Amino acid sequence: MTTPESAYIECSGLFKIYKAADLEVVALRGLELNVSKGEIIAIVGASGSGKSTLLNILAGYDAPSAGTIRVGDFDLLQMTNKEVVEYRRHEVGFIWQETSRNLFPYLTALENVELPMVISGAPGPERRKRAQELLDVVGLGDRSDHKPSQLSGGEQQRVAIAVGLSNQPPLLLADEPTGELDDQTGTEVLELLNKVNQDLGTTIVIVTHDPAIATSVGRAVAIKDGKTSTETTREVSFERKLGGEATDTEEFLLIDSAGSVQIPRDMLDELNIGRRVRVDMKDGRVTLESGD
Repeated sequence: MTTPESAYIECSGLFKIYKAADLEVVALRGLELNVSKGEIIAIVGASGSGKSTLLNILAGYDAPSAGTIRVGDFDLLQMTNKEVVEYRRHEVGFIWQETSRNLFPYLTALENVELPMVISGAPGPERRKRAQELLDVVGLGDRSDHKPSQLSGGEQQRVAIAVGLSNQPPLLLADEPTGELDDQTGTEVLELLNKVNQDLGTTIVIVTHDPAIATSVGRAVAIKDGKTSTETTREVSFERKLGGEATDTEEFLLIDSAGSVQIPRDMLDELNIGRRVRVDMKDGRVTLESGD
């Protein structure tokens, strides 16, 4: 279990409020999340749950309204404009769902991967060497001179992963990376993300609305109404290591620092619990009883 003391990503009591005219939309409501260095995790939630808002804040594209959010040595609530540029350039890589947003159509795969290093001022020979190495890592070393229009959707996302890793960021964020791909190609991209995580030690956060992706990573956290609600952990069994497919999966409810927990509505309905509840502890067990 990741504790705040050992966390690479730490979110505590995180709020994001959007204002439009006289309306306020609360996208994140005291969200809490810890991610270890070198972990790969999926953030799962329905449309409007707050998962994309969280990813945009982690990417430095948006600023939180209140709470605590740290990534490595960066305090994302207190960053100056200069620190935001430094953060985006060196700490984090980003993969969009739309393949067309990840790559410049008039550049080759190699040139697309080189571009972030050009902006960072890396020497030409060094950036070309690293770009080719990254294309080899994603299995497209022989397609380096191809432009995006000459690549399939899956190949474009592979190049996008290489672009995201160009400046050797310790954190890679992926927004619905399989959303525009067929099932087989999507599975290949997820396998590649797992390989990058294992081989390079990159911390990877994948945002998705697809619960099936939760089975492809070691930990998946569900967001509901702007807060983390459940966590699913997955351990590869001995049988799978020998070539089978068996895995051990457990699902937990999450308790925030204030002691709040989101109990599934169907459980509350089964217990006839409405707006009020009595909480008691007896023989080491916490019990709930309707107070209505």
